Amino acid sequence: MELKISNQSHAGESIVTIRGEIDLYTAPQLHSELTDALSDGTHRLVVDMSRVEFCDSTGMSTLLSAMKRARENGGDLELAALTPAVRKVVDVTGLNAVFTIVDSVAERTGTAGSPTSA
Repeated sequence: MELKISNQSHAGESIVTIRGEIDLYTAPQLHSELTDALSDGTHRLVVDMSRVEFCDSTGMSTLLSAMKRARENGGDLELAALTPAVRKVVDVTGLNAVFTIVDSVAERTGTAGSPTSA
């Protein structure tokens, strides 16, 4: 399955919206997008996972790597709107204790709605 990613940046914050499956084949694309966002002066990434149908260990590793880089630069990476399938992976692996997880993008950013989907 194809991975679609969109990014909206404003005032040092990026909302990265992902749609599709994050796995061995699509993780490099996600890594590139997250790295680009952090290189553009973003300090905080909010990753909208509401349309992610599947995420394997490679995807989780990619998200962890981006979170580490963000934190090294005084920022953070937060996961928003996890689907039940992704929530299960995060919970089973114990990553729910590592990531900041919010129920929706709007909850974290204070906006009325989420960004335009990819």
